[in-house]
Amino acid sequence: MEPLRLHFNVACPVQRAFELWALQTSRWWPHGHSVSADPGLTVVFEPRAGGRIYERTTDGAEHDWGEVLVWNPPHRLTYLWHLRFERSDATHVDISFRREGEGTVVDLVHSGWENLGAEGPSRRDRNERGWSGVTARYRDACAELAG
Repeated sequence: MEPLRLHFNVACPVQRAFELWALQTSRWWPHGHSVSADPGLTVVFEPRAGGRIYERTTDGAEHDWGEVLVWNPPHRLTYLWHLRFERSDATHVDISFRREGEGTVVDLVHSGWENLGAEGPSRRDRNERGWSGVTARYRDACAELAG
């Protein structure tokens, strides 16, 4: 099954683009795209291969979202992704950040849908819609940092 491929530019330098995605996710990630929907949640990427990706609610509960596979700041981040699903149903997200002029080109490839069997096509469609809204918020956050 064809991976989702997103290619877009953001208005901040590569280092800031990577940090905003991986270390300041809570600034732009919509709380509705989480397990708890807690408006005060914190999104954590543990900054290393093997690190957890999870949300922490305001009352301290933690919900796993994935696992970091490649941590190569500021150029590449790869992870298993299973937000709202079991780890055994994880897909694979690979993001690269490349300087272009004063900004950054972001390439995101989300794959592994074929491993989900009959659920693959519908999960892929939902994620395609989800990434569209999520990445718009990310682009806006990058523009705010640059402004």
